[in-house]
Amino acid sequence: MVYNLHPIFVHFPIAFFLLYSLLRLVPWPKKFPVVAWQIPRIVILVVGLLGAWLANVTGDIASHLVKPNRSLVQMHESFAGASVNIYVVLLILELLIFIKPEWLDIKYFKSFKPYVMRLKQILTRPWLLIILAIAGAVAIAFTGLLGGVMVYGLAADPLAAPILNILGISI
Repeated sequence: MVYNLHPIFVHFPIAFFLLYSLLRLVPWPKKFPVVAWQIPRIVILVVGLLGAWLANVTGDIASHLVKPNRSLVQMHESFAGASVNIYVVLLILELLIFIKPEWLDIKYFKSFKPYVMRLKQILTRPWLLIILAIAGAVAIAFTGLLGGVMVYGLAADPLAAPILNILGISI
């Protein structure tokens, strides 16, 4: 017997990704300057991505069990994929921020050091991280809205009908 486990696992990436975006958007380091924020942000993203993988696997199973509107499922999958891709990019950028120049002084990495440091300088600008964190949160919100429509219909969310209209999905 196969169970629909997607509703259980889907909440983990939502929570962790939105927590990451909150940590990125609110100036916590100014309020708590003694806390090292890099490692918690990286851990939150890694756990969120693992949860997203579980949600993806169980979502495939759920779509075969429930048989919802196909265009709705495809749009839900597209927004889920977009949000995962955004948070993967954010994880890469967080890892770039975490890298210390002296770590690249090892014999095998020495030739890459100028390129990595230049990438770090270009790609880890605060405004870029904020834009990506907002985009990720919006993508997660749309993913959740579409998932809610599949489960509860249009009556569960007053924004569902207008957003589905904008996305060109009819139910």
